[in-house]
This record gives sequence, structure tokens and C-alpha cells, in this order.
Amino acid sequence: MSSTSSDGSARPEPQRRTLPKDVPLPGDRIKPRAPAKPQFTQTVLLLEAFVVFFCTLVAYGLRTVPNAWPLFDPPSDAVIWTVGLVLSVVLLVLSRVVTRPGGYVAGTVVQVPVIAGGLAVPFMFLAGGIFAVLWVAALRLGGRVDAERAAYDAEHPETAPNVEPRARGRGPADGEPEA
Repeated sequence: MSSTSSDGSARPEPQRRTLPKDVPLPGDRIKPRAPAKPQFTQTVLLLEAFVVFFCTLVAYGLRTVPNAWPLFDPPSDAVIWTVGLVLSVVLLVLSRVVTRPGGYVAGTVVQVPVIAGGLAVPFMFLAGGIFAVLWVAALRLGGRVDAERAAYDAEHPETAPNVEPRARGRGPADGEPEA
């Protein structure tokens, strides 16, 4: 395309350089990444809440099946729904508050009733055990990823998102007085 100048002659429009949105331009503020540990643990708790809910449905369906409850008499409908829904809601709430003080401890403690759900639905012994392993992995690996990011940011302050611009070399040049 071309545009017309004031004297009527056509001149080409300057071409704009287009970059992908994830490539920062000089002077752009780099967006800090969300910490990995809360992301990993929140994901585990959310998935666990859904599994507990679906196992609640299974337990409700098994209440009338003969010999489905070998260790004890089948609980009432109200008990099945109350325990299952309360545990699911607790997991959902914990996924939102896991970063607050005591959140990781509460997430660890809630793994016990999830595994104990195997008394009602034997599959929960397996699923609860897998989620307990995933929980420990999320705590350890998330912490490791966050520590490695912090170490990288300390070694490369020019690209670190949480370092002041002056530390990245954008302040007054060496030898220049500050304004």
C-alpha cells in the first residue's frame, strides 16, 4: 500500500516489524512467572477433588450391591454424600489456599482421608496412593524449579523479572551523576 504525501506524490508506507507477543522488546518489563510449587500442588489437589467426587458416585452406586461392603455394613446415603462432598470441597478450598501459612501441611494431612476412602471404594487405596506420591513430587519438584529460577535470575539480572531496572543496567551510566 502507499499513501499520498502533501505534494500529492505516492510514497510507500514504512513496513512494521512484527514480533511474536512473547518476545520482549528493549525496555519492556518482563512479566514474572508464577511460582511452580503452588501451581503443581494446586493442580494435584484439584484433580484429587474430582476423583474423590467420582468415587463418591461409585460408593453411592455400590450401596445396594450385595457383598460390596465386606468389612462393614453399607453406610446410609446421607453419610456417603456428606463424606464425599465434604472431602471434595475441602480439596477444592485447599487448592486455593495452599500458598497461605499451613496450606502445604493441610494438603499433606488431607491425603490420609483420601487414602482411607479405600475402605468404601477399594480403588481409592490405589488412587489415593498415587495422589499422595504426586503430592510429594509436586512439593519437591515445585520447590526445586522455584530455586533454580531464583538462581538463574540472580546470575542474569538483566532478564530477571523481579529485579529493579537499575540493577539490570537501565539506570544512569557509570560515572554519570543521578538526577
